[in-house]
Amino acid sequence: MGVRKRERAEAIKEANKSLAFGKLNNCPTSPRKMRLVADLVRGQKVGNALNILRFSQKEASRKLEKLVLSVLANWQAKNPDASMEDAGLFVKEIRVDGGMMLKRLRPAPQGRAHRIRKRSNHVTVVLGQTDNTQVNS
Repeated sequence: MGVRKRERAEAIKEANKSLAFGKLNNCPTSPRKMRLVADLVRGQKVGNALNILRFSQKEASRKLEKLVLSVLANWQAKNPDASMEDAGLFVKEIRVDGGMMLKRLRPAPQGRAHRIRKRSNHVTVVLGQTDNTQVNS
């Protein structure tokens, strides 16, 4: 049982070498605004995605650019002898989920108070490699 378990663990570890993960928690931007930027780079090659994020006017793109650079560094740490150009890295998955919500009160007319919800989000980025073994047809 121990040998089989170890072999399975090594196979999973080898399969995950082509993937790199990164997560940004409690980013103080609403998830709706962050999803607009995330949709621009989903499925793009890493170089193209970084150019899109660098020249975008949105504030969320700055935070997403730093996260993609961090995930790229994670991939380089996993694969120290591989080159990024030959790997064909692309944004395999990018997910924006709602995070913690800060609730504040704002004065309203006639002595009332309205609740202000300051939203945050969690962003998960997965970079993958394109298979170079496939024949282009």
